[in-house]
Amino acid sequence: MQRRIAAALGAAPEDAEKVAPLIVIRTSGDQIQDRRLLEVGGKALFTKEIEEAMLEGRIDCAVHSMKDMPAVLPPGLVIAAIPEREDPRDAFLSRGARTLEDLPRGAKLGTASLRRQAQSLHARPDLDVQLLRGNVGTRMAKLEAGEYDAIILALSGLKRLGLDGAARSFIDPVARPPAPGQGALAIETREADQGQPWLEALRDLTTTTTVAAERGAMAALESSCRTPIGAYATLEAGQLFLIVEALSPDGRLRFRREAGLDLTGVDDAMVAARELGLKLGAELRDEAGDAIILPE
Repeated sequence: MQRRIAAALGAAPEDAEKVAPLIVIRTSGDQIQDRRLLEVGGKALFTKEIEEAMLEGRIDCAVHSMKDMPAVLPPGLVIAAIPEREDPRDAFLSRGARTLEDLPRGAKLGTASLRRQAQSLHARPDLDVQLLRGNVGTRMAKLEAGEYDAIILALSGLKRLGLDGAARSFIDPVARPPAPGQGALAIETREADQGQPWLEALRDLTTTTTVAAERGAMAALESSCRTPIGAYATLEAGQLFLIVEALSPDGRLRFRREAGLDLTGVDDAMVAARELGLKLGAELRDEAGDAIILPE
């Protein structure tokens, strides 16, 4: 992404570090590896230190995984651009089984995601779902060491690392929708900096529209790390289609909504897409109530 930002600023690839120097900030979410995020502050732990640096003027923009972005940003900051999305699906990795359904009864499944836990238990209530934190390499090493029988990771992360060949199979995003915005990157800036030409050059309209629908559902459901929800939107030939689901944390209950919207000729497709997400999310919230919230 550094090279793409530099190119959007008119620089050659070899000048990327000079034009858009990369500053690595290790966040609390990266450092805390022994607990679920919901126990220590939620998604904001992946963005807090970075956003503080931006508000203080130490950096000019931040690149985040969209699925880690809270529904509400700090005052003065905005998601200024969303580049073209990588594959949004989840990937299934194991030492033997090809799919989740092929795992032996009582198999140990590793994940840090409450959504993946709930979706997996809905399909296979016999599984022993265990906490698995750490970067991709750490998680894959624990699988190979036999600490888990299978793990589930975002396919986009595996692809960016060239490790997608390790996946045994890919999970159908219609059957088990991924996290809202999964596979997409968010370019966050100060509010005063949005709209600059280099940001416009990075923006992908299809991805921006589909992510707007998914995050609309997330906002309506007041999703946090305590609420297992998935959302998957597609946009083809002006036709937007959105699936949203919410589950009880134990996977026993599942609530789903899906709807389509013709965006042909719509003045602001992003607003219309977000409104569809808000509508479906509100319907699920009204139906499910507290059943989809993990008790504190």
